[in-house]
Amino acid sequence: MKYQFKIAAFAVICLFASVLSSCSKNDDPDTTTPPDNEPKGTAVMLATSTTFGKVMTDSLGKTLYFFSLDADGKSGCSGDCIAAWPIFYKEHLTIDSTLTAADFGVITRADGSKQNTYKGWPLYYYAGDAKAGDITGDKVGDIWFVAKPDYTVMIAKFQLTGNNGVQYKSDLTPGTEATQFITDAFGRTLYAFAPDKNGVNTYTKEDFSNNATWPIYELSDIQNVPSILSKSDFTKVTVFTKTQLAYKGWPLYYFGPDQQTRGNTKGVSVPSPGVWPYVNASTAVAPLP
Repeated sequence: MKYQFKIAAFAVICLFASVLSSCSKNDDPDTTTPPDNEPKGTAVMLATSTTFGKVMTDSLGKTLYFFSLDADGKSGCSGDCIAAWPIFYKEHLTIDSTLTAADFGVITRADGSKQNTYKGWPLYYYAGDAKAGDITGDKVGDIWFVAKPDYTVMIAKFQLTGNNGVQYKSDLTPGTEATQFITDAFGRTLYAFAPDKNGVNTYTKEDFSNNATWPIYELSDIQNVPSILSKSDFTKVTVFTKTQLAYKGWPLYYFGPDQQTRGNTKGVSVPSPGVWPYVNASTAVAPLP
């Protein structure tokens, strides 16, 4: 029951993606499946796109992607979806020297097959990319994004479940629904605090004694964001001796009991829905002080 909404969402998006990919197919088998004859050596490398900057590819230059519905680190793409978005897996993965080995992992999918991950996000190809260098899968359904090593935040679309065990819809009323929300690069949920003002953190104490409960999203630099977001909406806020990321003026926090686990959204119910809301592309700008 928990994932029925997710399966339904897959069916719609994968059908849409399958139609797109069928329109771009030709006689070259590389347009539908990753090649079996990749040369030995680097299996994940970086390419530079004039639109997207640094992007991750396989050793033949075929673009890799993230899927927003994989918020918990498990692959939610199967069946017809895999026809449009083939999985990426190399048993003996080698990487570009500028990437970090610890950011890569392997998951076992529901069908028993393996899939490589980056920062916890399973990696895919897009069947609609006809040749090396193509990046036509980004922003499909607003849930597929080109894999980049330098996202400051990412987009998840997943069931919200509060600290009280209650499932919530996007309007924060009880119910099942896949909700879009912003996470850090590793898929860990970020929250706003309703009493905050534009650029002003009203929660954190000067000695940071309450930071363990609602840790600030601390960072030194804003790099890149998924294409459905605007980088200009992200700013930095000075909180005593630290720098916190803000989105549309809202300082961003983690929730301690989420235990830095991707896909956890326990904070949405604490102490009641709306006090610590998730944020996404539809979030209103924070009010001025």
